[in-house]
Amino acid sequence: MSELGWIHTIFGIVALVSGLVVTVQRKGTRWHRTIGHIYFTSMISLNLTALSIYNLYGNFGPFHWLALASLITLFAGLIPVLTRSPKGKWLERHAIFINYSYIGLVAAFAAEITSRIPDTDDSFGIIVAATSVLVMFLGSSILWRFLPHSLSKVKN
Repeated sequence: MSELGWIHTIFGIVALVSGLVVTVQRKGTRWHRTIGHIYFTSMISLNLTALSIYNLYGNFGPFHWLALASLITLFAGLIPVLTRSPKGKWLERHAIFINYSYIGLVAAFAAEITSRIPDTDDSFGIIVAATSVLVMFLGSSILWRFLPHSLSKVKN
């Protein structure tokens, strides 16, 4: 693995761990914000390194588009917090977009793992797509099941 690949991997691990912590802890606390900053910074770094890796296709490919989508969900989750708008909905929008950024990260991680199953080179695209869709479906189901409860417990 290249040096850039290692850096990308380290940012990915930090994002996975900090994202998990911020997802399960009480919302609105100083700890939540601190770990959230770590998550946000590691995700920005992860996506910027992803946009710099061209080993698989040799040019801008589908994973670069997914990195851009990840950046969009990150900023879509940050903007409501910074602007406190729209009034009455900013917290819900923050939670939805940041959670989708984490679900996407978990989907990418799962796809990375399953794409490395030996003797599956001919099925790379199918394996990555199927794994990603499955994780996104499960993550979305969990998000919409627990979001109302999670938002009701936010520390003001």
